[in-house]
Amino acid sequence: MKRLLQYGKGYGRQAVLAPLFKMLEASFELFVPLVVAAVIDTGIRRQDIGYILRMSGLLVLLAVIGLTCSITAQYFAAKTAVGFATRLRHALFAHIQSLDFSAQDKVGPATLITRMTSDVNQVQNGINMTLRLLLRSPFVVFGAMVMAFTIDWKAALIFAAAIPLLCLVVFGIMALTMPLYKKTQAELDGVTGITRENLTGVRVIRAFGREDAERSRFAAAAEALNGLQQKVGGISGLTNPITTLIINLAIIALLYTGAVRVNLGGLTQGQVVALVNYMSQILVELVKMANLIITITKALACADRVADLLDIAPGMTDAPDAAAAEHNEKGGLVEFCHVHLTYQGAGDESLSDITLTARPGQTIGVIGGTGSGKSSLVSLLPRFYDPTEGQVLLDGRDLRQWPMEELRAQVGMVPQKALLFSGTIRDNLRWGSENATDEALWQALETAQAADFVREKPGQLDEMLEQGGKNLSGGQRQRLTIARALVRRPRVLVLDDSASALDFATDAALRKALHRLPGAPTVFIVSQRAASLRHADQILVLDEGRAVGLGTHAQLMENCPVYQEIYESQFKAGDEKGVG
Repeated sequence: MKRLLQYGKGYGRQAVLAPLFKMLEASFELFVPLVVAAVIDTGIRRQDIGYILRMSGLLVLLAVIGLTCSITAQYFAAKTAVGFATRLRHALFAHIQSLDFSAQDKVGPATLITRMTSDVNQVQNGINMTLRLLLRSPFVVFGAMVMAFTIDWKAALIFAAAIPLLCLVVFGIMALTMPLYKKTQAELDGVTGITRENLTGVRVIRAFGREDAERSRFAAAAEALNGLQQKVGGISGLTNPITTLIINLAIIALLYTGAVRVNLGGLTQGQVVALVNYMSQILVELVKMANLIITITKALACADRVADLLDIAPGMTDAPDAAAAEHNEKGGLVEFCHVHLTYQGAGDESLSDITLTARPGQTIGVIGGTGSGKSSLVSLLPRFYDPTEGQVLLDGRDLRQWPMEELRAQVGMVPQKALLFSGTIRDNLRWGSENATDEALWQALETAQAADFVREKPGQLDEMLEQGGKNLSGGQRQRLTIARALVRRPRVLVLDDSASALDFATDAALRKALHRLPGAPTVFIVSQRAASLRHADQILVLDEGRAVGLGTHAQLMENCPVYQEIYESQFKAGDEKGVG
């Protein structure tokens, strides 16, 4: 929790005023039993209606003042808690954005979502309740005991015996439940992960008729979470009945002692009522304290989880001496020098000893079987991952020496999954360049073979897209993501199997349009289609992370068995006419 206190800076005054006003409210509350005792011993005994009315007015005044203090305290507590949580969410989101793909893969999206939402909410509630009750409840408990000693020290010994016993129960239950709440949040991660997986993969689940299996898997995870919640809830639930039992036994003892002492003349009836009221106040506050302990326990467990996430250091940072490089119109030279890549936690290398040079304006095709390392290779260019050995150079400079923002401004990346965001087509295209003109957007759409279907939309560039572009076909989404990358006018363009949903004619037209681009960017095309790569300047053939061929289509057809096998599996012998 200490790690997170920095996000409360600026709320110190509110964090002090909230408990102060709560203790001020408690102070007035402690006078109420004395006023009631005075009403019984003086007003009722003497049948003094005027005195009773004056004391009743005093009780109303104490209630109004207490209510005002309570509302003020709640305002300051809420302002502190909400402000803290807002800053924490911003910091957590920014930190997640700074993490490299390896760290995000290790933590997992389900855990990230839970910690951004549920965990932060628990911390917020914990701070709010702490500021309101953490000082108030002990203040009332010990204040009531002190007031009891001012009335009669012999009767007050019952308070002195009951309070330590109550504290033992409350803090003992807290020690038992805190680790269980951490386990509960971890189980919640699992349920969130299964839910997310089912929502995103609902079409696949239905296509394979796996609804029953997924229901069973979700039910098992939910039952595990439910069992853990019932266990920790059962232990926490003991707090109220045990504290109530102890307090009621103390009240019985107090009434018995008080009755004897009233008969002996050592106490008045009003004083006995005051002592019982103080014991009732202790009961109420200890019930609040028990609930507060549960909330604080949850909040501390969640705070540890959030702090653990914030403690994950980004694996990729700009070099201390990184500076923007000067570029000429012919920039875009890419060199892979004996590159190896092993993903975090993986046993085997995904890439092994890859050496390749792509000159400005060239088109490099990357082909290979599933799992051969094609996407891993091109993901090194925008520095989604760093090679574990070797170097990747852009214009003669190691990518690790480039400022991250400057590097990614030079590399246009079109990933395998065509992902668009809710908003207009214009908004999505301007992810490539915020200040792009409509003319530049239409040029990018023309090159990406997307201009025709965009013109057919009623709103054209202002046509609204649903989240993920779900109101478009797969091919339309792919062409828009290509256009988005082209708006940036990158020096290196990476198409990671991003034309898989396009027909052969559109694919061929796209490749021809890319060749005509001004500035001639260096283009990397990852594809399963040999036809899409036939006219590339160089084709890199990967097999289990190793380069088994490099050359033109004609060269590879002569000397690369892996490429020959891929090509022949897609085309019948001699049936090459019109392909590409």
